[in-house]
Amino acid sequence: MRASTYQSLRTILRGIGVRQIRLACALVLFSYLLSHFLNHGLGIISPQALADGVAFHVAFWRFLPVAIVFYTAAIVHGGLGIWALYQRRQFSRRAIEPLQLVLGLSIPALIFAHIVGVRLGQAMYGHDKLYPQVLYAYWVTSPARVWLMTITVLVAWIHGCIGLHFWLRMKRFYRRAAPWLLGCAVLIPTLALLGFYQGGRTIRAESTAPQWRADNVSERQMGTPTEQMTLEDIANGFLIAYLGLLAAALLARAVRTLHERRGGIITLSYNNGRIVRVPKGLSVLEASLRHNVPHASVCGGRARCSTCRIRIIGDCSQLPPPSPREAFVLAQVGATDPSIRLACQLRPSGDLSFFQLFMPSVMSANTHAASPARIGQERYLVSLFVDMRGSTRLAETRLPFDTVFIVNRFLGAVSQAVIASGGQPNQFVGDGMLALFGLATDPAAACRQAISAAAAIAGHVAELNDLLCHDLREPIRFGIGIHGGEVIVGEIGYRDHMVFTALGDAVNVAARLQDMTKSLGCEVIISDQVCVAAGLAADALDSREVEIRGRTEPLHVRTAETAKAVATLLEEREVIAV
Repeated sequence: MRASTYQSLRTILRGIGVRQIRLACALVLFSYLLSHFLNHGLGIISPQALADGVAFHVAFWRFLPVAIVFYTAAIVHGGLGIWALYQRRQFSRRAIEPLQLVLGLSIPALIFAHIVGVRLGQAMYGHDKLYPQVLYAYWVTSPARVWLMTITVLVAWIHGCIGLHFWLRMKRFYRRAAPWLLGCAVLIPTLALLGFYQGGRTIRAESTAPQWRADNVSERQMGTPTEQMTLEDIANGFLIAYLGLLAAALLARAVRTLHERRGGIITLSYNNGRIVRVPKGLSVLEASLRHNVPHASVCGGRARCSTCRIRIIGDCSQLPPPSPREAFVLAQVGATDPSIRLACQLRPSGDLSFFQLFMPSVMSANTHAASPARIGQERYLVSLFVDMRGSTRLAETRLPFDTVFIVNRFLGAVSQAVIASGGQPNQFVGDGMLALFGLATDPAAACRQAISAAAAIAGHVAELNDLLCHDLREPIRFGIGIHGGEVIVGEIGYRDHMVFTALGDAVNVAARLQDMTKSLGCEVIISDQVCVAAGLAADALDSREVEIRGRTEPLHVRTAETAKAVATLLEEREVIAV
């Protein structure tokens, strides 16, 4: 058990790369931005509402553990942004990726004067600057800075929304949630700017009273001229240093490009006969983008999918070893052959010939700009494989059309059971079928639906056996395998022959479990995680560990000698729930 936990932890850590760290930091910063903008929106109501809201905002974000996480995320995310400016050699031909980077790099230059005036002033001199003081500084002391703050709000929000779009676009709920998220993306900054405007107008009107000025803009709150000069020098120094960092990153890019050109040009040979020459240091996918060679890449070169996979022709020993993130992705798809690499991660140092495993006629290097529903979405589904037993013997003693009739009646009975349980028949392969659950429900409901479908299949097949008893030497038997997990769902095929289906390890495991029902002498095998998610008792079915071909670790499963037993378990669960 301890070894299994350790192995699982190692697998998770191998999947964490620079992009995952940047995403985690970005989520922390976007949470702060969302909280701050919602607080701005309270200015539409009154300055008192602003004061009440900022009290909760400050109490949470200045709580020491939260503050440590926030400032760490800000520093790491900013540093990784500068690293991306240096490291990224080629962008896709769409403007959104370079736009996101430019907006992100401009944020520190836009906001640091505000941070120094409010947060650093409080830390160094004990200034008590809240909304009255900040709005006074913008709307009374320096009205021109209102436009600067407006630009900052829009730049930060657009940058964050682009990042969220890239992260969520392959998630299973994103297509349904996109209209609502778009509404929020427009409404929240609009409310923030309206609150900023209304609050500023109110403060500007109230600031004409001498008593208000004495209460809100004294030296205790705004600082002495000397202190303000010091803070301004710090802000200017940071701006110069930050612009210097950006210039250094651009200079480093130029030096690297010159070094790579002097270091030599390598030749990349594609399986379609195309040959391109690029400087050393580019990834294979970046070379494809630079020369407009169609190359599959659903995630846009972020090592979140394996669609850019290539098979190296010839000796692989001289290639750089896979990064931890590349090794993790390849392990997820069972690619143990060292000649299989991710084009977005492989940076060859010599001439290379390879095959693209995903044909560019189906997906090009800019495929990620297409509809997510078409190219694929990442989501949790439960896969149910069911197969008719003895169909070969059945065909030996019957006319072909009679065999087809019986198989169709079997598949019809199974499909009715699946649909009645909330699933969707997906693929028909001979006398077997793949059904998917969770296309419109949450994972727990999908697990219950799949188990319910197994019980319903038993009932429907029993009725079919009664109907055909005069024509069958023995009743129709079947095997069912059920497993759940993250898969990619989308349209697979060629041109006019595209079909909607699911691909992933969870689907393969369900098929393997269905095959195992023959050797284990049972009708149903369900992975333990599906049973737990469905709420079945731990002792409800026989439990065991099985070896799955293509997986290094054994899988905990539960077996049922007959599918009718599963129906009994579901009825008992419903009674307990009631």
